[in-house]
Amino acid sequence: MKVAIFGRFYNKRTSSSVETLFNYLVKKDADAYIETEFYNLIKNEAHNIKNFETFKTFDALDKSFNLLVSIGGDGTILRAIIFVKDFDIPIIGINTGRLGFLATIQVDAIEHAIQNIIDGKYKISERSLLSVETTPKNDDITSLNFALNEIAVSRKNTTSMITVDTHLDDEYLTSYWSDGLIVSTPTGSTGYSLSCGGPVITPGTNSFVLTPIAPHNLSARPLIIPDSTEIQLRVDGREEQHLISLDSRIATLDNGTLIKIKKADFKIKMIDLLDESFLDTLRKKLLWGEDKRN
Repeated sequence: MKVAIFGRFYNKRTSSSVETLFNYLVKKDADAYIETEFYNLIKNEAHNIKNFETFKTFDALDKSFNLLVSIGGDGTILRAIIFVKDFDIPIIGINTGRLGFLATIQVDAIEHAIQNIIDGKYKISERSLLSVETTPKNDDITSLNFALNEIAVSRKNTTSMITVDTHLDDEYLTSYWSDGLIVSTPTGSTGYSLSCGGPVITPGTNSFVLTPIAPHNLSARPLIIPDSTEIQLRVDGREEQHLISLDSRIATLDNGTLIKIKKADFKIKMIDLLDESFLDTLRKKLLWGEDKRN
């Protein structure tokens, strides 16, 4: 099994997970590769990883990899998809962050999870992505113009609201007067969109959701749309520029730029172990049923 390993931090929260994973992969004779920056981060710190020098490194992936293991929180997985892109490499996340809707493997279950993957005891959850094009083109997002969670436009360098003119399949919807607008996938519905009052959408749903950020129009509410819809946005405001974010990546656009958002032509494969499910994760992470009256 050819395994890629990606992480962003090596500290008290992550060290035990990293050591447990690496030592188990060595024990199982896995062909393991560590992302170069993560490798150097670990190399410069004290650790108890056996045969660490035998691990190879990578700066980019190809279709020969069987698995990518992300060590961190959901944000680390969002970074990991930059390497996976459209190579159909399944991803599993070890949770050393907080909520962990995507990174679901707990520290005490790492060896059990990896063994289940080796034994084929898992299922694949395919996740839709968003892609974006701008007119005029923006070099910061042209090469990596996709997002797993959401694409959002928001104000920049101002406390004033912006106006987001919104069309769906060339038909005018509305102009949001707000701090911004989030276009979220089902995967991203438990992230930024949820914190702004958006609905939770199960991963297999063929929908996107538009969620305004602090709208001054009190009647503006999140809107669920088919994922076959092309969304066109134009932003105006007191400043000459605004921000666009693709998950954790941010670029600056001039006001008036035409932003076209639609479903990407590939999906990300997430590994779900057989003893876990999205609904189970939802109950645990959002503490549903914790009311004492239940």
